[in-house]
Amino acid sequence: MHEDFDRCVRAVRSRDARFDGWFYTAVRTTRIYCRPSCPGMPPKAENMTFFPSAAAAQQAGYRACKRCRPDASPGSPQWNERADLAARAMRLIADGVVDRAGVPGLAARLGYSVRQVERQLLAEFGAGPLALARAQRAQTARLLIETTALPMSEVAAAAGFGSIRTFNDTVREVFALPPTELRLRAGRQVASPGVLSLRLPFRQPLCPDNLFGHLAATAIPGVEEWRDGAYRRTLRLPHGTGIATLRPTVDHIACQLALTDLRDLARAISRCRRLLDLDADPIAVDDLLAADPVLAPHVRREPGRRVARTVDGGELAIRAVLGQQVSIAAAKSHLARLVHDHGDPVHDPAGGLTHLFPTAATLAELDPDRFALPRARRDTIAALVSALANNAIDLGVGADRERARARLATLPGFGPWTVETIAMRALGDPDAFLPGDLTVRAAARALGLPHTPSALTAHASAWRPWRAYAVQYLWAIGEHRL
Repeated sequence: MHEDFDRCVRAVRSRDARFDGWFYTAVRTTRIYCRPSCPGMPPKAENMTFFPSAAAAQQAGYRACKRCRPDASPGSPQWNERADLAARAMRLIADGVVDRAGVPGLAARLGYSVRQVERQLLAEFGAGPLALARAQRAQTARLLIETTALPMSEVAAAAGFGSIRTFNDTVREVFALPPTELRLRAGRQVASPGVLSLRLPFRQPLCPDNLFGHLAATAIPGVEEWRDGAYRRTLRLPHGTGIATLRPTVDHIACQLALTDLRDLARAISRCRRLLDLDADPIAVDDLLAADPVLAPHVRREPGRRVARTVDGGELAIRAVLGQQVSIAAAKSHLARLVHDHGDPVHDPAGGLTHLFPTAATLAELDPDRFALPRARRDTIAALVSALANNAIDLGVGADRERARARLATLPGFGPWTVETIAMRALGDPDAFLPGDLTVRAAARALGLPHTPSALTAHASAWRPWRAYAVQYLWAIGEHRL
């Protein structure tokens, strides 16, 4: 979109928050860059230039606006919607792959050469993988500077900077302020080490009942809970563990993170955003679905439905298998036993969380007969955890969706419902569809839509590429079975 100059100018002049994260406005006269909804006086059109990412603006020598904080915009919805190389790379960069494994590690995860990845990202986002990761480190540093009392040397290390000098230079360059001045402007910090409170922005509207209701209804005891108006869950992260507390408000998600290692901050934020589908573009989704006269009244009544996703693709796949053809209560009972017997314990002084969800590697070492399940289901679980543990199937944020679908379909006991559930919630495919789901079919019948899988799929072609969101509206009509 950043190449459509006139459209970008109109969005800036109207301060349209829907385009925050889609592009960034740089002002040649002041050398700052802003989000489209910046409350400041819009610059003259001849002084504007537009960039596809904050990293590209920073690389061109612009600093972040102090008023609108463009570095904290919601991510572009294209990064989650698209399934191509550039979008997969952006999801992996947000998950910290470049910080942990460098650009060669990113390229290896994607299955391309370093040169191909760098060329593609430069063409798409105006910056290479190192610059994109640097922009993320700068945002992480700002959060730590403003919300903790950590010494700057510890902030630098936690944000992923190799030296205090690089940290100081980057903060000054990106924010036009030294780190100590950023902290002074932010005021008093929280006192608890390792506990961070922050705001997760999203594009309006958002229907929290749909999103948090799903997570609360399917919460695994010990791993997840709904407490005092917030969804809480444990996180397994690259450097340690964490507990996320997520509470919906009118214009943001209030997020509290308790981390054993602050180097995991950016990854924890990325996973929480992905779990809640916060980078979605609800206007685009609802406009298309409301074009169907049958769905239109439901979209108008509760706009902004999101797809409840996951913080770990392997965990979601195991949950989907254990949820096959059983009630929510039965699935939770199976999962609670699995977690209690094989999950790593955690300490949660603020609530009732007790364990991390067990890893696929841990479950792959077990005798399948230890699972209190029918033989066919045990074989399915055994095949899945073996494939995940051996990296034969990638369900991570940078996975190739169609390749993952194809490999899942080869496993015993994996039919279309299970594959598409994993595609929708683990792989983040916005067009995943469940025409054979009993609740979807019942809702379609109640609305007068075709309700056989083939006929419903044909009708749903008009809902593409947002069929996963159509499923959310259909589920709301009947009792949700996931």
